[in-house]
Amino acid sequence: MGDYKLTLKINQNITCLLLIFCLVLTATYAKAQKERPKNLPRFDHNLFHFGFILGVNNADFTLHRKPPNQVFDSLMILDVTKQPGFNLGIVSELHITKNIKMRFVPSLSFAQRDINYQFQGKKYVAFVKQVESTYLEFPILFKLKSDRVNNFSGYVIAGGKYSLDLASNEKADNAGNNLSDIVVKIRRNDYHFEAGWGMEFYLEYFKFGLELKMSYGIKNILVPDTPPTIFSSPIDVLRSKMFLLSFTFEG
Repeated sequence: MGDYKLTLKINQNITCLLLIFCLVLTATYAKAQKERPKNLPRFDHNLFHFGFILGVNNADFTLHRKPPNQVFDSLMILDVTKQPGFNLGIVSELHITKNIKMRFVPSLSFAQRDINYQFQGKKYVAFVKQVESTYLEFPILFKLKSDRVNNFSGYVIAGGKYSLDLASNEKADNAGNNLSDIVVKIRRNDYHFEAGWGMEFYLEYFKFGLELKMSYGIKNILVPDTPPTIFSSPIDVLRSKMFLLSFTFEG
């Protein structure tokens, strides 16, 4: 449990530091804004533009546990530890109006979540089941952008996403495996709702952006085991959830 608490605290500290960095950068840049020549003055007059995206993510699950067994239930703890990952993708943006854009950002995302179990018997027995995913993601997002102030603008963004987990263990066979070898099976296909906000800086040769976004899975991606195992049977619903900090480079 000590390692679990330490990992959780490290992840929380990393998230806080990233948020503080973004807020400080925004405040500093906004304070420095004075009337000056605009970089890329016709950037938003084009019908569309392209770029690429690099980012870090903090992957999680929304986990709902079944009611405890009325006869006996030795499972004392069932929770999820978030783990950091990263993503990269290609940005294509359609300029519908001056302030409304549509984005298609096919991406490759690497993520991991740890599901923690602690059973009570003659002594406490703990298990950690790692769920690793490699997602091909296809989000379509609508972006509402503020008017440009010199070389800066802000925006909010929302939309939907389909993801395909290339590392899915959906068809794994847990029958006859030792407890340490049993896996928590996750479905290959998923759908998400995404929402966030960002800021854009028009530099001399390209536009640089910072974006904070949350992604919420819609469907239950847990694959029940047949016969049931002590790791999947206590879980009623398991949905994906992810926090993303992205850096965009658009030209």
